[in-house]
Amino acid sequence: MKHLIRLTVNDRDHEIAVEPNTTLVDLLRYDLGLTGTKKGCDLGDCGACTVLMDGKAVNSCLVLAVQANGRTVQTIEGLETAEGLHPLQQAFVEKGAIQCGFCTSGMILSAKELLDRTSHPQEPEIRNAVSGNLCRCTGYQKIIEAIKDVAR
Repeated sequence: MKHLIRLTVNDRDHEIAVEPNTTLVDLLRYDLGLTGTKKGCDLGDCGACTVLMDGKAVNSCLVLAVQANGRTVQTIEGLETAEGLHPLQQAFVEKGAIQCGFCTSGMILSAKELLDRTSHPQEPEIRNAVSGNLCRCTGYQKIIEAIKDVAR
């Protein structure tokens, strides 16, 4: 039995019928075509599926789509504007914080939540904010530098 849910994703309202066991990551990727949100471990350990729900970073693989009913979700696709890349996206490019890119959207959204709360975080706060996001390529230093660059 499907459930009708309403949610706002990247400033667009959606009404969609979902199975009770559909996860938010699956809704985003397969029903809405927003593939910037990655499926990694499906256990909430890697952070590749991180999105902002009502401004808070969540692992979308652990959130059922029905739990997003009435909520506002922002994915990596929702950061870029007509003026260009979000400052975090631009800093990741400029600092070389992107290699394979699999973790990037989750890292950026975790960093965005931090910067929305604290405009000038210290390095330990930055490291803590992205501690739930695993990266196998960069060694994290360039990621931290990119976030610090935007926080200045």
